[in-house]
Amino acid sequence: MVFLQYGKAELDRQYDQRAWAPNAAEVIRRYTERSEGVRAALGEPRVFSYGASAAETLDLYETDAPCAPIHVFIHGGAWRLLSKSDSLFAAENFIRSGVHFIALDFAQLPSVSLTEMVTQVRRAVAWIFQNAREFDGDPNQLHISGHSSGGHLAACIAVTDWVSQFGLPRQIVRSVICASGIYDLLPIRLSARNDYVKLDAQTEDALSPIRHLDQLSTRIFVGCGELESNEFKRQSQEFAAAVGTSLAEPHAELPGLNHFEVAETLANPDCGLGRTALNLIRV
Repeated sequence: MVFLQYGKAELDRQYDQRAWAPNAAEVIRRYTERSEGVRAALGEPRVFSYGASAAETLDLYETDAPCAPIHVFIHGGAWRLLSKSDSLFAAENFIRSGVHFIALDFAQLPSVSLTEMVTQVRRAVAWIFQNAREFDGDPNQLHISGHSSGGHLAACIAVTDWVSQFGLPRQIVRSVICASGIYDLLPIRLSARNDYVKLDAQTEDALSPIRHLDQLSTRIFVGCGELESNEFKRQSQEFAAAVGTSLAEPHAELPGLNHFEVAETLANPDCGLGRTALNLIRV
């Protein structure tokens, strides 16, 4: 056995969500098509740079409400695919609810290491907090969501030491949604994914959010799809249990949904991630 009860081939399968979702390509195509529909309906978003590299940009759709809350979505894609252009599909749900919507871009593997990717995403959140007034956003109402590898990045945001790393207040983020993410990177280091993630034991430890909950300073929601692999469900369940009293709502498995379909629910104000996100903002 390589990890828990899994041999190498089964461990690789557990962390390959396309093996568990026959419609994966279709759903990912919908992310892009629905994001294009948002641009057609709302026009092009405002684009801001938050760092020195060309990849460090974000797309903003503004609501009409004054000093509005801000929701930031961190896309998935196995740390190497997709972009902010595929991540605007939920924008209308938020701006119609009086919330600014931001989709992040950041450099991906293999052009940067996972350590640098996490650093960029943290830098983006710090920039949004410091510059929210520029687009009439409320820096005290900054909310994050992330799906799949973006769920891992969102969890890294939740355990950031904002004081020592950025000279900011300890709690700059009000809530974080971690959807279908990976929170302990050991099985990734032992699986085929490490051919491109290239984790060593030190990086695995540093970037496993479940091992750094002493830095947690925000409310968290943790969820996944009912039809995801056992390992993704285990990761979600164990992270939720470890979060303990900082858990904003009970851990949820979204019924009837696979890994890729979970992200689409962020666009729905009445169920799934969309309802949860708006509830967390309203609390």
